[in-house]
Amino acid sequence: MSTSGMSRLTRTRLYEQVAEQITAWIDANGLTTGDRLPPERELAQRLGVSRATLSQALVALEVIGVVSVRHGDGTVLSDAPGPRRIVEAIRAHAHRLPEIIDTRDALETKIAALAAARRTADDLARIDAAIAEMARDVEAGGRGVEGDERFHGAVTAAAHSLLLARLMDEIRDLIRETRIESLSQPGRPADSLVGHRAIAEAIRSGDPEAAAAAMHAHVVMVSDVAVLRDGQ
Repeated sequence: MSTSGMSRLTRTRLYEQVAEQITAWIDANGLTTGDRLPPERELAQRLGVSRATLSQALVALEVIGVVSVRHGDGTVLSDAPGPRRIVEAIRAHAHRLPEIIDTRDALETKIAALAAARRTADDLARIDAAIAEMARDVEAGGRGVEGDERFHGAVTAAAHSLLLARLMDEIRDLIRETRIESLSQPGRPADSLVGHRAIAEAIRSGDPEAAAAAMHAHVVMVSDVAVLRDGQ
């Protein structure tokens, strides 16, 4: 790798540097959308970095839409980066995370309370099905991203509030950023499942206050992500 930009790179975090190295490697090797990247162990060796740092860099690239990490299928290029500035895109995500978290907490806490008051048997069945889907994925070694999204969608539907559902839909892509970031943290998928089950039980019991408290605790827990702990 050329050292011509090293003065700038030294002001970035290591995983941001590695994200740039990965996109440079993608470009140098002519990869296009749909192409699969080498396994993490091999790619880490090629770039001369640790697996942990490589994993964090891949999560950052997944969050901004450059790659897609599929359990059992590896890392696939979903959007050739081209001339876009990778570090700036990663930092833009990090900078908006706190606001996304605040918004999510405000909306989903209210949604959970309404769901406890308004849920139907069909709503509860959809919530349970989402938890089961996520549990199967996590037990198989996945992160449970789709099941997590399905669970929160089922809780939103159970609130039977068209306006709140529309607001959640408006920020769906932003929430997906936080979902990917969070579920990539070690042990987080299993912890998230515990939170989901607590929310579901409160909704099933018809206890709005308990449901709101469980959702708030869950959002606080899943909002503890490395990019915020590292500082901005």
